[in-house]
Amino acid sequence: MTGWDREYLENKEEYITLFDKVMQQEQERNIEFLEKSVVKLVSRKYAVACGSGTDALHFALLGLGIKPGDEVLATNFSWISSASCISMAGATPVFCDVDLDTYHISLDSIKRMVSDKTKAIIYPFLFGSISDTTEILAFCKENGIAFIEDACQALGSSLDGTNAGTIGDVSTLSFNANKVVAGIAGGGMILTDDKEMADLFRKLRKHGDHEVLGYNSKMLLANAMFIDFRLKKIDVWQAKRQAIAKKYDEILRDLPVTIQEPSSDLNHNYHKYVVRFEDKETRDVVKNQLNASIHYGTPLSENEMYKYIQHRKDDCVNTKQIADTILSLPMNPYLTDDEIKNVANTIMILI
Repeated sequence: MTGWDREYLENKEEYITLFDKVMQQEQERNIEFLEKSVVKLVSRKYAVACGSGTDALHFALLGLGIKPGDEVLATNFSWISSASCISMAGATPVFCDVDLDTYHISLDSIKRMVSDKTKAIIYPFLFGSISDTTEILAFCKENGIAFIEDACQALGSSLDGTNAGTIGDVSTLSFNANKVVAGIAGGGMILTDDKEMADLFRKLRKHGDHEVLGYNSKMLLANAMFIDFRLKKIDVWQAKRQAIAKKYDEILRDLPVTIQEPSSDLNHNYHKYVVRFEDKETRDVVKNQLNASIHYGTPLSENEMYKYIQHRKDDCVNTKQIADTILSLPMNPYLTDDEIKNVANTIMILI
């Protein structure tokens, strides 16, 4: 249940108008208008659109000069592209454990797994939440480690006035169908304050402009126009998500489940509303009854591909516990009060 079907019906006339502009070639073919919108929203100097959030992460590594023989620290709890892009660049992923309360990479694990080959870290802000990265950023600076902010799930979120997408040496966004602002064909964005790096990203997305080895990672004009239209609604949608999350919080707070209640300085976009149950069996019963999704049920290092791909990993005890007990409840701006109550009542009955 994503809500995009309801959103489409609400804005159908506007979408038809946008589509007509594309088909009648009334819109310039370049997509700089979207990049300018993201720069203004996020407060970053440069934004470069590309084909996907995965491409954005891959290009970020290439822009930072990551190469074979290098190691890149990664979370063991995220979507696969938060780590697979490292192998795409020829480097070795080093999987770190996460903190139980934030689901974000643990500084203690980083310190255990860092080596003289470590050149970068990819740090995903999961589910729209942002953690205080002050200590990790300081550690990276002291050790010459580039910080790549995977903000693909956190567009619109901020912590104490600092926007997601402004924290990394390079930051990335995604407009995949499950994101708070989605394209009709995915899409990604790379954010930086370095002009030379931004120029390189523009080359990489278009076959390297025949100057460097590049890729075909264009964002289609129609997709850019739809994303730009939806960006204008992000504040309204985020307020609705926050109101829904508050209702979930109030109902679930006294039940034997772990919820994430944001601090007063966190402006949470609630890309996902996740809860943890006391054991896997209870989680699975609730999942099946609600037909809900698990994000994410398998530690990244346990995926089949890593039987064959070189990597290192910490003893990720927290990651395993979270993967076995976490569940994503329905969340989108178009949920009704009755749907929210039905989800909560189902959980109360089953646990």
